[in-house]
Amino acid sequence: MTNPMPTGSIARIIDTMIDLAQCSVDHRIILAGSKDQGRIFELRSRGFPGVVTTATCKLSRGRYDVALVEWRQHSINALEATLDWLVHFLAPSGVLVIWIDAAPGHRKLRSAIERLGFHVETGTRCENGFAVSARRLNVDQPAMVA
Repeated sequence: MTNPMPTGSIARIIDTMIDLAQCSVDHRIILAGSKDQGRIFELRSRGFPGVVTTATCKLSRGRYDVALVEWRQHSINALEATLDWLVHFLAPSGVLVIWIDAAPGHRKLRSAIERLGFHVETGTRCENGFAVSARRLNVDQPAMVA
């Protein structure tokens, strides 16, 4: 059984993730990874009305501007499988922000993100873990015509 993280730590993680995503109140945000339904209410109380979770909402592909993933004490392989499913719900210009706990798998996170066609923009240590933001590669390039 895992020990719950103190409320102050959760608030700092969420603050860091919002900063990395450069969220505005107009962004549609999808939450994944956390089993705590309180995250959606916490973000809404901070002025983000367009927040849904993967557990409670009918999801539309390509609709969300930001995906916030809180990943603790799970394998990097399970995270990669979750991301492979989740990225389809992000808009082409959407940002993916992932916080993982201090597990050794954080070193593999960059390669997992790159295998999904994303580029890590920035990362930071945050509350016993590590947070990164990533965007799709080649979003700004026009499609090639045959």
